[in-house]
Amino acid sequence: MEIKVPEVGESVVEALVAKWHKNDGDRVEKDEPLCEIETDKITLEINAEAGGVLRVAVPAGTTVKIGSVIGTIEEGGVTEEKGAPAEAKASEEKSAAPPPAAPPPARHVLPAERKAAREKEVNVEKKPEPAPVVRSEEQAPYAAVPAGKEERVTRRPMTPIRKRIAERLLSARRDTAMLTSFNEADMGKVMELRRKYGEEFQRRHGVKLGFMPFFVKAVVEALREFPAVNSRIDGDDIVSHDFYDIGIAVSGEKGLVVPVLRDADRLRFAEIEKGIEGFVEKIRTNRLAIADLEGGTFTITNGGVFGSLMSTPILNPPQSAVLGMHAVQDRPVARDGKVVIRPMMYLALSYDHRLIDGREAVLFLKKVKEHIEEPEELLLDV
Repeated sequence: MEIKVPEVGESVVEALVAKWHKNDGDRVEKDEPLCEIETDKITLEINAEAGGVLRVAVPAGTTVKIGSVIGTIEEGGVTEEKGAPAEAKASEEKSAAPPPAAPPPARHVLPAERKAAREKEVNVEKKPEPAPVVRSEEQAPYAAVPAGKEERVTRRPMTPIRKRIAERLLSARRDTAMLTSFNEADMGKVMELRRKYGEEFQRRHGVKLGFMPFFVKAVVEALREFPAVNSRIDGDDIVSHDFYDIGIAVSGEKGLVVPVLRDADRLRFAEIEKGIEGFVEKIRTNRLAIADLEGGTFTITNGGVFGSLMSTPILNPPQSAVLGMHAVQDRPVARDGKVVIRPMMYLALSYDHRLIDGREAVLFLKKVKEHIEEPEELLLDV
């Protein structure tokens, strides 16, 4: 039975065989994970369609075309010739192998030599090997790395996902007139609502009540008032969206991905939390589909989960704006002529100035702030 790279989307033409979970010759069972395949957008697992012996045809780290055969499963086979147990064969190979050569005796080193060696980063117990002779025309562009440190440099190819992330970041910088506006929000009332309703919310819906549903709802209401922020540029046209598909940036093992909550204006708080939780689980188990990533009109990213106090989020093309959330920090602020300590969060809105004027961007962010600071009537939906 052939193991082929599956089709995962019309725009995907090749994939990286990222990792084999089994070795060549291993016995596998039906539905057991065989390998991870990584494209420029997603990572997915290929499972065994039948039990048998795995024969790996393409090693990990190889990029292949969609539909390529990367291995086979010999149904009903055995892993060793004539059914010999793998342990017995390994034992025979071990006994037949020559004993390892004894290491050369270390020479006696004087204390003064050790001090000088530490300063020069040299192992004085080994005889120094002559440096290789390199002709000038063979020197690489990175030959400035000191010869003594060359062995501590690791070089590996970029994965398809990392390449795609790099391309999109460069595109956002190169092809847009990106600016960022900042504000801050008092998170006191949102935190109080979470304390008041959090336990009941989790009991009823099976998920915790976090900050993200409040921000999704606040963003949707602000987008209604400032539709240019929910638009994009297509050639010489402005495309306005009369729907609210909100991308939520999620950090995965292979990099940041932005799955999309469809029609977020119609979602209740619990549906938003469950949707995000579902995306996190899909990313963890390599089941995220390309359809999960396509078509967002606006993005929210939360650097605060990693402790970021303030940052400049970068646009997610072709979208025209992205909201950055940050860590909540107790800070002194003025209230009614008095200095009080309040839980504050810095907010950042990056936007494409070709489409969105500074006034619209500032007022949009101010509207998000207002909804977060007064969430009872507008946002409470637990």
